[in-house]
Amino acid sequence: MFADNTLTPKEAVRLCALGTVASGPMRYSDLAGSVRHFTSRIMGPSLELMGISIELLRYEGLVEAIDGKGMEDDALLTISEAGRRELHLLLTARLRPTSDLSKLVVALKIRFLDLLDQSERAHQIELLIEGVESELARLIDLRGTDIIEGGKALAAWLDHDISLLESRLSWLEDFRSRL
Repeated sequence: MFADNTLTPKEAVRLCALGTVASGPMRYSDLAGSVRHFTSRIMGPSLELMGISIELLRYEGLVEAIDGKGMEDDALLTISEAGRRELHLLLTARLRPTSDLSKLVVALKIRFLDLLDQSERAHQIELLIEGVESELARLIDLRGTDIIEGGKALAAWLDHDISLLESRLSWLEDFRSRL
């Protein structure tokens, strides 16, 4: 954890893996795929987030193989008591204030857009539109998966984020038409 008792990216992925397997036993490959799918739909592809190994969780005693050994034979995994304690610790960690650098960069681009010539302004707005469309597509894809099944709170949160992105996209398209 960071000094302020908030989660590092690695711990966020660990939370995803432990929470997923705590919901029910899963094969090693299914768990790895589920974690990768969920985190990449929320954050986009990130090597930083893919650094955790499910095998490391097994080695640390946080998950246990019900049948098989682990990665090599695609064992069925379940959460251990130590894993439940770690999951509780991660779930109850503090949240960091939003520190999204890209939000700052977007605000700065909009703030200083008038310093660019017309074609460069149009290009920057197109890049912002493409970014929002990409993020929107990721969340809509996640919203349509069975990961949401049984997770009404997550579905509502995704619906809210999708609505915000649709509003941002509409604003950018309107802004583009006025350039």
